[in-house]
Amino acid sequence: MSEDARLERLLDFLHRSPTPWHATANMAARLEAAGYRRLDETATWRLTPGERVYVTRNDSSIIALQLPRERLAALRLIGAHTDSPGLRLKPNAAQCAAGWLQLGVEVYGGALLAPWFDRDLGLAGRVHVRHGDGRIEGVLLDVERAVAIIPSLAIHLDREANNGRAMNAQTEMAPVLLQGGGRPDLERLLAQWLEEQHGLAEVEVLDFELAFRDMQAPARVGIEGELVASARLDNLLSCFAGLEALLESDGRQGAVLVANDHEEVGSASACGAQGPFLGDVLRRVNAQLGEAGEEGFIRLIQASRLISCDNAHALHPNFQDKHDAAHGPALNGGPVIKVNASQRYATNSATAALFRDLCREAEVPVQTFVTRADMGCGSTIGPITATELGVPTLDVGAPQWAMHSIRETAGARDVEYLVRALTAFVNRAELP
Repeated sequence: MSEDARLERLLDFLHRSPTPWHATANMAARLEAAGYRRLDETATWRLTPGERVYVTRNDSSIIALQLPRERLAALRLIGAHTDSPGLRLKPNAAQCAAGWLQLGVEVYGGALLAPWFDRDLGLAGRVHVRHGDGRIEGVLLDVERAVAIIPSLAIHLDREANNGRAMNAQTEMAPVLLQGGGRPDLERLLAQWLEEQHGLAEVEVLDFELAFRDMQAPARVGIEGELVASARLDNLLSCFAGLEALLESDGRQGAVLVANDHEEVGSASACGAQGPFLGDVLRRVNAQLGEAGEEGFIRLIQASRLISCDNAHALHPNFQDKHDAAHGPALNGGPVIKVNASQRYATNSATAALFRDLCREAEVPVQTFVTRADMGCGSTIGPITATELGVPTLDVGAPQWAMHSIRETAGARDVEYLVRALTAFVNRAELP
């Protein structure tokens, strides 16, 4: 497959995945097209060696498994997360000011707020409706047109705007939606959009989880197209790369892709990395295909390896002093091993050595990131999953700029590099 074709598939995935629910649905569709069978957590599982299966939880987290052809003895796990920082609607979102309908928002995760102003915004997420026969259903909604904007205040009215003024998400960031008097019924608007998108007529909107999305399409940027610019590169780029690698598995080894929701808000949920989702699934799989009992499960976990994929901070040409001088990853310089002495990343020398060897095998350059000693460090699902399961873990990621902005930037060549390294991992016969 050509690098350009893979990049076009990434751009399409990014555009069609404005929320964790959409990302999970799109990943599930690709898995099913490749022959993966969907499992239901409430049903009895009957698994066979060599089979390919997947399961979702909350429709926003997904685990896919290439089961080994022989006895289950070790797993090659790739971890990522489906959520991204942004603005989410409050339950009673409708509010009016100066003759305009606005929607009140909460900030989800550590969003970089300034880039949200003056953007064409759509609306997307999950809506639960009741049909005429009483049946309740969750439906994905993506209002894929500019229905809102958060206008900036003119510089003439705020001369300090360029001097680092703080932004108040409660009072200054409610998107403007509709001009007119009164308080329009938001549920009526949602029902209208559901009918337009899904043909659902005469349904009652019971509840929703909705977020604003940037309507600017993902794109190749740069004179030679060397950059990728898009919303939600953190961390849908890793979800995409992990899925590509899993689908390129040769099927001989046990391979797992886990993409959790809620990483950006701490992972503490039933479908987050701190919850029991992955452990539940692996225990059920091991009970059928591996060495039975708790001791057998521990042996499986200790023989397995997890590569946690979450993007890394690339060296910014305008802010080079924000990096340690010896650890400034370059865009298009290959995947980045992330190291932190305080275990904010789960990498150790043994797991890093494995990844360096994989990159050598795949002919992929590799880089290392350590934050400055006088700066704080973010975290990933890596240390959380390692803590919950005990699996030896490594944190890596593609380098990017503008992490947590409404529009982020990564290197076009790094997508292919990361996929090749992860593919080498899932096809590795022996794990050290």
